Amino acid sequence: MNPDRPLDGFRSIKVKLGILVASSVVAAVLVSEAGSRAGVPAWLTMPVTVAVALAVTQWLARGMTSPLREMTAAASVMATGDYSSRVTTTSRDEVGELARAFNTMAADLSASDQQRRQLVATVSHELRTPLTAQQALLENLVDGVISPDSESLRTALAQAERLSALVSDLLDLSRVDGGVTPLTLSRIDLAELIDQGVREANAAGADRRYIRFDVSVDAAQAEIYADAGRLAQVIANLLDNAVRHSPVGGTVTVRGGALDTQRWALEVFDEGPGIPADRAESVFTRFGSWSDSGGGTGLGLAIASWVCELHGGSISVLPADSGAHLRAVLPTVPSPASVSEPTKENSVPHASSAAVAEPPPARSSAPTPPADSPVAQLFGNAWPERNQKARPDLVLGCVGVGVLAALILPERNNIGLGALLVLFVCGGVVFAASVRKRAPWTMALALVSAGLGSLLVLRDADWLSVLAVLIVVVLTMSALTGARAVAATVLAAASWPVAALRGLPLLGRSMSALSRHSIIWPVLRTVVISVAALVIFGGLFASGDAIFGSWADQLIPDVNADGFVYRSFVGFFVGGTVLAATYVAINPPPVNNTAMTSGRPVHRRFEWLVPLGLVIAIFGVFLAAQASAMWGGHDYVQRTTGLTYAEYVHQGFGQLVAVTFLTLVTVALAARKAPRVTANDRLLLNVSLGLLCVLALAVVGSALLRMYVYQEAYGFTVLRVLVIAFEFWMGLLLVFVLTAGIVRHGRWIPRGALLSAALFILAIGLINPEAFVAQRNIDRYNETGKIDTHYLRRLGPDATPAIVAGLPRELATCIVSAPPNLSDDVLEWNLGRARAAAAAQGLDPSQTTGCDSWLLDQS
Repeated sequence: MNPDRPLDGFRSIKVKLGILVASSVVAAVLVSEAGSRAGVPAWLTMPVTVAVALAVTQWLARGMTSPLREMTAAASVMATGDYSSRVTTTSRDEVGELARAFNTMAADLSASDQQRRQLVATVSHELRTPLTAQQALLENLVDGVISPDSESLRTALAQAERLSALVSDLLDLSRVDGGVTPLTLSRIDLAELIDQGVREANAAGADRRYIRFDVSVDAAQAEIYADAGRLAQVIANLLDNAVRHSPVGGTVTVRGGALDTQRWALEVFDEGPGIPADRAESVFTRFGSWSDSGGGTGLGLAIASWVCELHGGSISVLPADSGAHLRAVLPTVPSPASVSEPTKENSVPHASSAAVAEPPPARSSAPTPPADSPVAQLFGNAWPERNQKARPDLVLGCVGVGVLAALILPERNNIGLGALLVLFVCGGVVFAASVRKRAPWTMALALVSAGLGSLLVLRDADWLSVLAVLIVVVLTMSALTGARAVAATVLAAASWPVAALRGLPLLGRSMSALSRHSIIWPVLRTVVISVAALVIFGGLFASGDAIFGSWADQLIPDVNADGFVYRSFVGFFVGGTVLAATYVAINPPPVNNTAMTSGRPVHRRFEWLVPLGLVIAIFGVFLAAQASAMWGGHDYVQRTTGLTYAEYVHQGFGQLVAVTFLTLVTVALAARKAPRVTANDRLLLNVSLGLLCVLALAVVGSALLRMYVYQEAYGFTVLRVLVIAFEFWMGLLLVFVLTAGIVRHGRWIPRGALLSAALFILAIGLINPEAFVAQRNIDRYNETGKIDTHYLRRLGPDATPAIVAGLPRELATCIVSAPPNLSDDVLEWNLGRARAAAAAQGLDPSQTTGCDSWLLDQS
């Protein structure tokens, strides 16, 4: 079975499709069942199951569709005039039949194109010799070298007649291309035919090189039966070849005589450098001249061979002590060979002349490049793949990352040093593969991501770790793609899961490159086959014999005991996730080319100014109400609304956060829709948006003041601190907008917003939010004697040092009733847990029996 085309043996594409669907379903069911039995969570089982099913589908479908891709690529190459491309025809189904028909069509087109070129080349070559001889004769007549006697005029007439005959042969050559060439056989005088060829050779320049011809014809073979015109071609080409390779003053010997009762031979000797034995066959092929120094196009001997074959004879090179020895063997009674479609280069030697005819296109020995895969066609220009060669190094690196994650992450319930190690290794592989790793933006986000990742060790709050990792994902994708706008950042984040599909063609090429390695796949195949044989035969023997089964139980470890299946899922998930990220790193999508379409700007000012003015007016009225509440005091608020001041400030905090967010959206829409044709338009827009941003900053201040007052009254919580941080961050964005209006350049705002959000999360993590909230509640307890003990008990180990240090021992013991247990595993080490364990070391959990009623009284 061909591993690249495993389904080629089946004769029906319907059967192949059925096998593909069934194999994918079976693979998905097996993986899902294995994960379920091993206790793997659904969020981890589902992506691994989908990935395995897609991998099986890709493996089986690649062989089914590869002939179609090859035909698409070959058709593109044929459109340029190169008909040498062929497609693989190992498939036996309907697609394979189509591939074989395509190859037949390509061969026919190649033969037709070759015959066209051969026709032009042969005619041009055959016209050259008589034209050269006639030109030389005419030049001699004009220069007075020879007199215009009857002999010279008969020579000129013979050359003119030969030219006329060659023109007539164009019809015969078209019949050659059709597969049949007629011969006009007659009795001719061989000696006279050779003398005519010698005269033409002298007229073509042999006499100027003082070449002497020694002609000898056997009297028994004085008269032959052949096509005079075709045989004249043989003699002319043999003499032309001998003259060109002979030295000045050399001798060309021509011999004609009988070999036996059924054959006669024409032999030509020269005194040139000779023909090497390894080139004896190639001289009769098109452009087969054995020496670059001899001149000519390398077609003369090929034409001579063709004429001999038409007569039922042959031509060859014989060994010689010096010079070249060529012999044409022809039958006494010719039996013309029909000329069919050429199968060898010398079958129909009408190839093109390098000096006259159009040269054939260069034939590349490289394999036909594969056409775009269905995945590439699916994405098109939205995510092109530019010159991406196979990257087996990245595949092996991601496999190593998956193995590392499978060894470290499972069986460790607490986030700590091991998780940070895996995260840093994953980030290192992705960063090393990135084509933008030298960009300042990429390096800056890499540093911030490293800081956010360190929170996995510094703090023991799951929510903070998850939030930090999510921000790292967004930063990583923005760094890899160089996203600048908000839409580009969103698309960059979405490109990570999409890369699992877009990178399949590159993964296939990389796996193919690995399969060609001399040691990797043989070792892997050996291991797989050996394990399969051990499991099958060992299982049968173990189930058939109790003693053998007991030995097997002692020797074979229980893979489930070590969580082998679970580790496999984790390794596959982490390795595949990193592999998808590396594809984004080496081939980032053009997210910056995607622009948000907001339509055309409005033409009249009132269309945007009136709505914006109403919003500004509402902001003004709201701030006036806030000022009256601040100046009137608590009594005014209670008298007007019936609420306490704390209840009043808490009532609208969520609404004010929503107002701040909607203000940013309003600014973005107004900036896009408002016209900026004149300077007045731009001035009015800047003033209006500037006023709105200033009023919105006042609303931000009001919201922050409200939450501070509420927390002073009812206590601090982590969620309230995070909401305050979010409102403060949106206020910073308003400052960015104001700054952009002043400097008249706001392209930096999306990146500034992303970087500031990441720095806010990093700052929140560094200040230890749970400890901060615990300390604020402890301060409130010291001032008012009120404390929300039930909330403090829900805080994580990060708050333990502050609780133990700030509260009475009895109360602290009741709140920290279960101090964290430190593991001896260094990969589970976490600074937050270590500090919590050290702080709670002196507490006695046995003293918490009366805590429920005591805490209720103190709350």
